[in-house]
Amino acid sequence: MSALQRPTFNKRWMPVLVIAAIVGALALSFAWAAGLVGGRTTTRTFLGDSLQHFEPGYRRAHGKGICFAGVFRSSNAAASLSTARVFAQDEVPAIGRFSIGSADPHAPDASTATVSMALLLSADDRSQWRMKLNNAPYFPTRDAEGFLAQRHAFEPDPTTGQPDPARVGTFFEKYPEARKAVEYKATAPWPSSFAQAQYNVINAFILLAADGTRQPVRWFMRPHAPFHGLSPEERARSSRDFLFNDIKKRVAQAPVRWDLVLQLAQAGDPVDDPSQPWAAERQQVVAGTLEVTSVRDQREGGCRDINFDPTLVPSGIALSNDPVLAARAGIYSHSYNARLREIAFGRATDAIGQQEHK
Repeated sequence: MSALQRPTFNKRWMPVLVIAAIVGALALSFAWAAGLVGGRTTTRTFLGDSLQHFEPGYRRAHGKGICFAGVFRSSNAAASLSTARVFAQDEVPAIGRFSIGSADPHAPDASTATVSMALLLSADDRSQWRMKLNNAPYFPTRDAEGFLAQRHAFEPDPTTGQPDPARVGTFFEKYPEARKAVEYKATAPWPSSFAQAQYNVINAFILLAADGTRQPVRWFMRPHAPFHGLSPEERARSSRDFLFNDIKKRVAQAPVRWDLVLQLAQAGDPVDDPSQPWAAERQQVVAGTLEVTSVRDQREGGCRDINFDPTLVPSGIALSNDPVLAARAGIYSHSYNARLREIAFGRATDAIGQQEHK
């Protein structure tokens, strides 16, 4: 390629390259969290030989977590939008998991700005609704291949230790939507508590009403507790397990709550592109309130052996054509089955909470 043909790179992006490099370093764990597998995008594509190096019994992403239990109380406000029983049942048992965005189950809590909630709601008609939510407001790219391209673009050059500007420029030309994700990562506040974070479903789903109406929707868990972001100085002083110690203390004192807020798409909204948020003024419906009443360590809590595959939805909710959503089920299944094999064959003396002893 000649100099005239070489893609140009806007120098204004140089200040965020360091941040973007961090994003690239975290991409492995985020890829697992997003569940990008299917078609040409496979588990091995994301992990390579590192499949052999996970500690037995741990999840392949967000390895450090804590189980919670509680109840979801429906407001009945969404019952006209969907026949899913969870929107009409007064109280639905809830079990879930809080985690940080690192594959390392022993990582310091301040090592990542990503926090997550996984949730399973089990209605009285035996239907189940599983979901996986992160505090990021949208996906970096419009498809799974773009996420892989981002990882490649921001890999440090061996000679400089920094991403190659030309390669980054080429990536942004093909995936311009990723610019806002890089900027967001560079400026987003770091959470100081699981209880204060808003957890977002970045993919769209379809609510199915009794009369056949189909309503595209995204949802998020809006905390009752006010948000407080951590400064760099506070992060530096924080203890290794400050997020987990905080949620244990809070729940011991009183239940911790989030509202389940449905954001309804309008005609023309990008339903099948997870990198594009919908306008803030779109109609919102508070479908109910999640109340967390207890937390327990992973090796004891009931969340350990649950596959929180977000494509497992009840009757009354359907999957959209979002290509990232379509890619998720396989990797969740792979991680779940790998953990079960490790337990069954004795590779983990206690599937969660203990290291392998050889």
